[in-house]
Amino acid sequence: MALKRNDKAAIVASVHQQASVALSAVVADYRGLTVSQLTELRNQARAQSVYLKVVRNTLMRQAVKNTQFECLDNVLVGPTILALSLQDPGAAARIAKEFAKTHEKFKVRALAVGGQQYPASEIDVLATLPTRDQAIATLMMLMLAPVTKLARTLNDIPGRLVRVIAAIADQKK
Repeated sequence: MALKRNDKAAIVASVHQQASVALSAVVADYRGLTVSQLTELRNQARAQSVYLKVVRNTLMRQAVKNTQFECLDNVLVGPTILALSLQDPGAAARIAKEFAKTHEKFKVRALAVGGQQYPASEIDVLATLPTRDQAIATLMMLMLAPVTKLARTLNDIPGRLVRVIAAIADQKK
């Protein structure tokens, strides 16, 4: 069934809106996957706040125009699925990487972050980025470390004094 012009415009507007606020994108080839496998992928993406869309490449090119993902034009050929990370920059890459491990027909073609396109071989770099909560926890741990060491040092001074006095008392006995 052919899409009407209004329907195409609505799809382009929807994808463009999501691409405008997305942090990273993953483009993959889904040829050979069953409907149930794609549903599984969509469920995983929804749980991680990843926008997943299968759209004609011509519409996809229009949708990502004037966004940071315009650099993906040259990889939009053949059956294409676009995954956009909306909250966590590495979420789409993690989902694509894990899904590709169990489904050999799912092939990542390229990634994009900050207006730069990267080859599929760089997916590990993006997938291993910490989540927002992990990054905040690491930052807090680093900020807390000097204070903790200072407290331990200050707490150790009276302990040393007590040990010195105890050693002197033992010598005099």
